[in-house]
Amino acid sequence: MRKARDIIGLPVFCLAAGKRAGTVRDVLFDHEWTILGIMLDAQHWYSSCRYIPAGDITACGQDAVIIADMKAVRSYAEAESLGLIPLNGGKHKLKELPVITANGQQLGTIEDVYLLEKLGTKIIGFELSEGFVSDLMEGRKWLPMPVSVTIGEDAVIVPLNSRLEAEEIFVSKEE
Repeated sequence: MRKARDIIGLPVFCLAAGKRAGTVRDVLFDHEWTILGIMLDAQHWYSSCRYIPAGDITACGQDAVIIADMKAVRSYAEAESLGLIPLNGGKHKLKELPVITANGQQLGTIEDVYLLEKLGTKIIGFELSEGFVSDLMEGRKWLPMPVSVTIGEDAVIVPLNSRLEAEEIFVSKEE
């Protein structure tokens, strides 16, 4: 299990040419919470971001993301046309959206998501923040992915019992 922020910032290399394709700027999801790709940084200050579908990623290690060839790199407009949702940026980003139960109780805001090692799978949970002071005093919370979740424009709505499933994340002082 890893966090999306562990992938963001990794270099992307092409296996066939040994060439660097760019750096991971964001992770992209669909409305079913499946990771369908990554966003690469822009090559130049006047160019737009690029996108790599999860199916074209051959490996996602601790130090780099590997693609088979440069044909995997596509225009970010393609990701937008598919309705993919970025974690950190864009018009409809997930980060900092409030997570609210069906009865109106706010559990926190999304700070990160937890993924399985293989991209192209569903996310398995959220890291929630209740604010800077609360993060320092109590730590953040882990919320396993509820069965039904609604991604709204201004909030993520989860079932009522989700507040009982939220657990504090233990962070070792050694990290």
